[in-house]
Amino acid sequence: MRLDEFTEQNFDQLIQWINSEELNYLWGGPNYTFPLTHQKIRQHCSKQDVFPFLCTFKGQNVGFVELIKKTDHHFRICRVFIAHQYRGQGLSAKMLNQLIAKARTEFKATHLSLAVFEHNIAAKHCYESLGFKTVSIEIGTRSFRGKNWDLVLMDKALTQKTSKENALKEA
Repeated sequence: MRLDEFTEQNFDQLIQWINSEELNYLWGGPNYTFPLTHQKIRQHCSKQDVFPFLCTFKGQNVGFVELIKKTDHHFRICRVFIAHQYRGQGLSAKMLNQLIAKARTEFKATHLSLAVFEHNIAAKHCYESLGFKTVSIEIGTRSFRGKNWDLVLMDKALTQKTSKENALKEA
């Protein structure tokens, strides 16, 4: 599995994946309106604090994820997406583990945060399995088609890899 920089040549792939208004809101929150367009993606991804990545697995594009710089050492994980045909294979956790390692080593992050809709149970379990802890729940701050979607805010402190983790990675 690889995380590569998400570039304009990948925009059509993302547009193909995010193919409904509800999926668009679940994935992008209020930052994107449906349907996605090259202009909307370019406008968002060109911000200097946004670091988008395309995830590939066995030569196939399987997902998308972003890091958003909040401070020099705090980054937020946003817009996590695994293509429908690749779900249920543990790829989200693998992609996020790579993103966490990249955040730690390349971006020198010591703190990661994210937000997930309360009803997105699979995503919440994935984040919890990676050591993210719920720090608060925003009730009534987001809504889709007149229905409130509660937002769970989660955090994870990063430490430098221990010698044991380094040994496991090299094995």
